Amino acid sequence: MIAPDPATGLGIAVLAIWLGLLLGRDGFWMTRERDDRHLPPPPSQWPDVTAVVPARDEADVMARSLGSLIAQDYPGRFRILLVDDSSSDGTGAVARALGSDRVEVLTGKPLAQGWTGKLWALQQGIEKAGTAPVWLWLTDADIAHAPDTLRTLVTRGEANRLSLVSLMARLRCETFAERMLVPAFVFFFQMLYPFGQVNRPGKLGAAAGGCMLVRRAALEQAGGIGAIRGALIDDCTLGTLLKRQGPVWLGLTDRSVSIRPYEDFASVAAMISRSAYAQLRYSPWLLGATLAGLLLVYGVPPLLALFGHGLADWLGLAAWMAMALSFQPVLRFYRRSPLWGLALPAIAAFYAGCTLLSAWQHARGRGGMWKGRAQAGAKS
Repeated sequence: MIAPDPATGLGIAVLAIWLGLLLGRDGFWMTRERDDRHLPPPPSQWPDVTAVVPARDEADVMARSLGSLIAQDYPGRFRILLVDDSSSDGTGAVARALGSDRVEVLTGKPLAQGWTGKLWALQQGIEKAGTAPVWLWLTDADIAHAPDTLRTLVTRGEANRLSLVSLMARLRCETFAERMLVPAFVFFFQMLYPFGQVNRPGKLGAAAGGCMLVRRAALEQAGGIGAIRGALIDDCTLGTLLKRQGPVWLGLTDRSVSIRPYEDFASVAAMISRSAYAQLRYSPWLLGATLAGLLLVYGVPPLLALFGHGLADWLGLAAWMAMALSFQPVLRFYRRSPLWGLALPAIAAFYAGCTLLSAWQHARGRGGMWKGRAQAGAKS
């Protein structure tokens, strides 16, 4: 038996990888987990809910995001605690000017040692909420929600006795940089944390930090927010923590949308690099393995298709088409051209560069930079 030449062997390997991703990994790429599908009937009694919103220099988006919370048509008792985290742009004043009796603005305390900024703000809001609410709605200050969002979250959480219900907000996708890079962010997130697997019994937990409805009792049993106080990727860390207390659910939504613009490639790169190296547990070895894996899985198929010969050429093309096919459901969700599927190798190269940037920033003591704070060095 004659062994295949190296290029053909490489083509066989990458095609097998992409067929495995298409047929396995819980069908992560099919975007089946949506908040408007299989919604159970509403509860007979609506439990108390308190929203906790950490906000640092968010005056430009506050009226829309906080206004969307005020406009919730939730039938039960609902209050909103906005924690102004040392803002310098009048965030708290904008919130107070909305004049809603649903909203209480808390002036955040100076950042405590060992905490990331967002989690410290959440801690203060959760303490203020006390023991009255059954659910805590942890939502970011740059997310705007449809009026029925809270009702759908509570309906799912109550019917399935969940410890966490989380929605991945629809990210802005208007500028060229956003159109090119944002759908891939969701694609890669689903590859790392297949929603179907997250939503079934097992060890894998995850959440999307922009919108998380947390059962207060489950959070207390898990040790509270303090149990993850130094986590940079706080949403998935919290999802893992709460799944030990009971089932969780994570899905895509059109009900919650991000209103933070990423106007150019630099701003998208800053968003990605803030936590990319943390995802690799700050390990140079995992960084090297990840970059090599990205080159193999995303780089080799187009290289073989464009520069290979004979069977290697066709194998590379088949792997490239399988890659493009896997990207189509997310592109449809974001109403983007299917031709972006062919650009996934170039998009993956950008993400690889952002991962390298993240490691470099961490080495310079500027890891996890957000609103003037370098947070990657926080210790639990």
